[in-house]
Amino acid sequence: MEKILVVIPTYNERENIARMIPAIREHLPGAHVMIVDDHSPDGTAGLVKELQKEDPSLFLIEREGKLGLGTAYIAAFRWALERDYEYIFEMDADFSHNPADLPRLLEACQNGTDLAIGSRYVTGVNVVNWPLGRIFISMGASIYVRLITGLPVRDTTAGFVCYRRKVLETIRLDRIKSKGYGFQIEMKFWAWKNGFRLKEIPIIFKDRQIGSSKMSGGIFNEAFWSVIRIRYNSIFNKKEYLKGPAR
Repeated sequence: MEKILVVIPTYNERENIARMIPAIREHLPGAHVMIVDDHSPDGTAGLVKELQKEDPSLFLIEREGKLGLGTAYIAAFRWALERDYEYIFEMDADFSHNPADLPRLLEACQNGTDLAIGSRYVTGVNVVNWPLGRIFISMGASIYVRLITGLPVRDTTAGFVCYRRKVLETIRLDRIKSKGYGFQIEMKFWAWKNGFRLKEIPIIFKDRQIGSSKMSGGIFNEAFWSVIRIRYNSIFNKKEYLKGPAR
């Protein structure tokens, strides 16, 4: 049986994670769950440890502080590859990504897609409870990414995705430097440049009901400049980012 891992980075998500883990179990039975916690002051990691006593397929990586979304995922990816997981998910803890959509992304990968993307924009604008300004910024960012890089994805910053392991084996994870939303762009870009099959699966994205957003001006600025860096590296340093020849 092929192994499945759902990775969720957390910072102050105690209330959400207590509901999210059983929701994943409901919609994707048999999947393992990895929480990567950046030393949450609200005790998120402590709660996960309590849940682990009754759940042998729940795992935890504790980190010393807020080290960034990208590094959290890369730590989990390395862990997953060492343990022979075939399908590795990224998703948020706050229910903006609906656990009911997990089987749809998995099905896409099982049917030949290498990177399935839960997309807010592939069939229009499927976002609930976001202010109009934030929608414009998000959509504008994806347009900017497509113009600069040529990446054929409508929702370039989407953080709800499923990878087949061969994608993560091929990308040089040690070269991925973006820590915020730029990480999502960078991973999709290098998967595409290496010839992997990307498919956007339409989802409805709902803004969080519990807790506070982690978005900041610094994260936005990093994503803006990382696009320039990605384009530069795709021209001059491509071999440094791919372990194997482009397919």
